Amino acid sequence: MAKKKKRKIKVKNVLLVFIITIVILFCLALLTDVKINNIVIKGNTIYSDWEIIEKAGLEDYPSSLKTLSKTIENRLEDDDYIQSVNVRRPSLTKVVIEIKENVPLFYYLPASKTILANNKEVTDNFSVPTVINYIPDNIYKKFVSAMKDINYDIVKRISEIKYDPNDVDDGRFLLSMNDGNQVYLTLNNFDKIDGYLEIIKEFDNKKGILYLDSGEYFEVKG
Repeated sequence: MAKKKKRKIKVKNVLLVFIITIVILFCLALLTDVKINNIVIKGNTIYSDWEIIEKAGLEDYPSSLKTLSKTIENRLEDDDYIQSVNVRRPSLTKVVIEIKENVPLFYYLPASKTILANNKEVTDNFSVPTVINYIPDNIYKKFVSAMKDINYDIVKRISEIKYDPNDVDDGRFLLSMNDGNQVYLTLNNFDKIDGYLEIIKEFDNKKGILYLDSGEYFEVKG
């Protein structure tokens, strides 16, 4: 009967494995303790940088490894005024948060609500145009879509919007601008308002009514 060979456990190998394990655990402990210390916020206008940091749960500069990018995104996207979030981690201690806001488009007087870009209605007040009269449902949906597509800097230059249909077009609106001018638009050419500043320059700062609903001409007041 053959004798079984006994394998001797080499103490050096066991010691080496033990040391490596300790080193790995120590490194992991150090990494876990590394905190986020550089937070960059982009695309925010409704909330300040610090408000975004608080909503993201980063105000205490937590552990970098324990704070997942997806967790930050989910926390922020729960907010009514944030449409989407992209979190990047260029380094272990740096977080870049890119915000796409769900901006307020106008205050709808008939409903006493502020309308956001995703059609959500809120009661908060913002410096946005006031729609002063009722818009039929079939026109209203198209109007919100048109407002969402125009340059937001131009949106903020509008003080009031009146639904003002005529015999030619039931999608006609009269916009009162903060500078004292008025602009007629239809839903079919609503994007023309993006060129408002360039168009109005041609009239030497005179005040009047700009007709963009039919042609493109300016009627001087007074």
